[in-house]
Amino acid sequence: MSDGILDEAYERLHRTGPEYAGWLSNHGPMAVEALARHGHERQVHRWLDDYLTRLDELPRGLHPIDDWRAALGDAKRAGDWLAHFDRQLREQPWRDVLGTWWPRLLPGIAAGATHGVIRVGHAVRALHLHGANPPRLTELGQALGYWAARWQPVPGADRLLAPISSGHPGTVGPDVVAALAGVPRIDDQSGGIRERLGRLVGVPRWEPALAALRPARTPGEAERGLGTLVHRAGLDYLRFGHAEPVMLVHAVTAPTAVLRTLPALDRALWAPSLAAAWAATAAVTSVYAPSDAVAPPSVAAATPAEVFARAARHGDAHVVKLADAVLDAHATTGDQRLLDAAGYAVQLI
Repeated sequence: MSDGILDEAYERLHRTGPEYAGWLSNHGPMAVEALARHGHERQVHRWLDDYLTRLDELPRGLHPIDDWRAALGDAKRAGDWLAHFDRQLREQPWRDVLGTWWPRLLPGIAAGATHGVIRVGHAVRALHLHGANPPRLTELGQALGYWAARWQPVPGADRLLAPISSGHPGTVGPDVVAALAGVPRIDDQSGGIRERLGRLVGVPRWEPALAALRPARTPGEAERGLGTLVHRAGLDYLRFGHAEPVMLVHAVTAPTAVLRTLPALDRALWAPSLAAAWAATAAVTSVYAPSDAVAPPSVAAATPAEVFARAARHGDAHVVKLADAVLDAHATTGDQRLLDAAGYAVQLI
C-alpha cells in the first residue's frame, strides 16, 4: 500500500462534505482506503475523478459544540461537529480522542445507515497501520464528526449497552449464529432506513430477538463474537442479498468496522462494541432481508486477490467495501463462501 496516494486522496476528499444529494453518505474516504489497502493505488485518483463530481462542499459550522449531548444527531450541526473533532485531534493524541468518544457515539451506531462507524473503522485502520499525520487525523475527525451529526440509536439496543451485571450463571459467551437466525422481519419493507428502523418499535419479537445474543463476558469473547458476526452476515448476504443488494452490505461492513477498531480501544470497551455491532447487523437484517432465503448462487472460484480485483474493476463503493470486509473474514476463517459473497455483489449491484 502506498500511503502517499491515500493521503493525496484524503486531501482531495476533505474539501467535500460527509453527505451529498440530501443525506447520501460520502463513500469516497472509505473506498479509497480499501483500494489502497489492497494494492490498487493506481485506480484511486481515476476513481476519485469521477466520484468527486457528485459530492457537496464541506458544510460550514454555526457555533462551537458546547453541550455535546444535545448536539448529538443534529445534522444541522454537521459543520460544527467536523470543526469540533478537528480541534480535538490537534490538541490530543488520536487514541485518546477515540477512547473518549467511542462510548459516547456507540449507542448511535445506526448513524447515516451505519456509515458513521464504517468510516471511522477505515480511518482507524489507516492510522493503526501507517501512523498519524495530518490527512489521516483529519479523516478520523471527519468520520467522528459525521457519526456525531447523524447519531441514531437502534430501537431497543440501549438495554444491550447497559453495564453487564454479574448475575448470568451458565453464560458461556455469545451465540451469534443462533441469535442472527432468530431476527424477525418488519412487515413493511419500504422507504429509507430511518423509516424502517422506526417500525422496529412495533414488532413484538424484535426486542426479545435483540436480547437473544448473550453478552460477552471477556474481551476475548467480544472479539470472537464480532468475528463470528461478520462471518455469519457475510454468508447471509449469499442467501438474502438479492432482495436489497446495497443495503444488506452494511450488515457485514458495520461489524467489520467495529472489529477493526478494537485494537485501538481500551479492552473494557470491547464487550459493548460487540453489543452495538450486533444491534446494527440485526436491525439491517430485520428491515431489509426477506423472510425466505434463496439457495446460494454459483460464483466462479477465485483467490482473494482476484476477488478484490473484480470489485475494483466494478467500481461501486459498496462492492469495494464488501470485498474488503469479506477478505478480512476469509483471512481469519478460510471460508471460501465469503469470497463468493463478494462475487455475488459484483453480479447484483
